[in-house]
Amino acid sequence: MENKYVGSLIIGISILIVIIILLFNSALKEVGVASCSMEKKSCPMYEAADKQTYLSLGIAGLLILVGIILFFSKPQERIIIKTRTIEKKFQKKEINTRDLNSEEKKVLELIKKNKAIFQAELIDKLKFGKAKITRILDRLEGKGFVERKRRGMTNIVVLKE
Repeated sequence: MENKYVGSLIIGISILIVIIILLFNSALKEVGVASCSMEKKSCPMYEAADKQTYLSLGIAGLLILVGIILFFSKPQERIIIKTRTIEKKFQKKEINTRDLNSEEKKVLELIKKNKAIFQAELIDKLKFGKAKITRILDRLEGKGFVERKRRGMTNIVVLKE
């Protein structure tokens, strides 16, 4: 809950408590008049009732003060701390293709362009044989550039993260 709502709720409850205290005090004084045979100033019941009333009104006053402070205070702001690990996670890693031959580079570029591609599509687009594509993908997979995932009767080739 927001501070304003809690503050107004506490203030409302405190005002209700003050009203109950005052009603109770007036009822207690009526009982005191009826039961105490002594004068009003010398009857100990009046003194005890006044002390209890002042104490309970003081407590209700503190509640009202807390409610007012909450009502006018600003809610705490959430602090978000960003760390470098998040930035590192989303950085694209550079692929070093110096050690690759021209056929491996062609296959890798086609995979990069499509993000993920079926192995059969590589065969069709590059006009290489099945065995040749398989050998090239084996080498690329061994060097950690790509990953093959089995889908039914064929493989999907994706760049490794």
